[in-house]
Amino acid sequence: MFSYFGKLFYVYFIIVLLLCFMYIPILYAQNSFDANYGDGEAMYSDMFAWPIPGYTSISSYFGRRNSPTAGASSYHLGVDIPAPEGTYLYAIDDGLVTFASWGAGGGYTIVIELSNYSNMSVSYCHVSPIMFVERGESVSKKEIIGTVGPRNVYGIQNNPYKDENGNPTNGSTTGSHLHFAIKENGSNVDPLDFYEK
Repeated sequence: MFSYFGKLFYVYFIIVLLLCFMYIPILYAQNSFDANYGDGEAMYSDMFAWPIPGYTSISSYFGRRNSPTAGASSYHLGVDIPAPEGTYLYAIDDGLVTFASWGAGGGYTIVIELSNYSNMSVSYCHVSPIMFVERGESVSKKEIIGTVGPRNVYGIQNNPYKDENGNPTNGSTTGSHLHFAIKENGSNVDPLDFYEK
């Protein structure tokens, strides 16, 4: 017959075991960089992988636009790719993570300086605050770096971005999507110039 501490240890052991089983698939996915990539890709490039396979519709193109929400620019410096929260994001090429944190209007943001192309970087904005990479880490082409973030995020002090109900948003956004931007020699360029369907 179990004593009180024996029962408590048994319950604790079961909880820890269940948590371990929940995290094994996440760790496996993080280390299986091509596991979810293949068939969903519909954008092609001689240079880069597509950052979010299976999702190729663009809700806001590079260049002039009507601002979709307060705080959003009327000149869009990237492209917006709608996708559900939690969708995997991939490194478009080998590089070094130079930023992985809160990025104001871009919400949670990952920036990668590309290794194979001098003076080129790529930004992934409105990502989940739970990132799979951190600043200073090297990444490989098609490596999973994070996921599409939620519309609303909490815990950012003085976050000026709010939804219609006054809840804080993941930067200047109206919904879950990836804002994908490429800089070349310090200037933003249209990411779609590097891809074709």
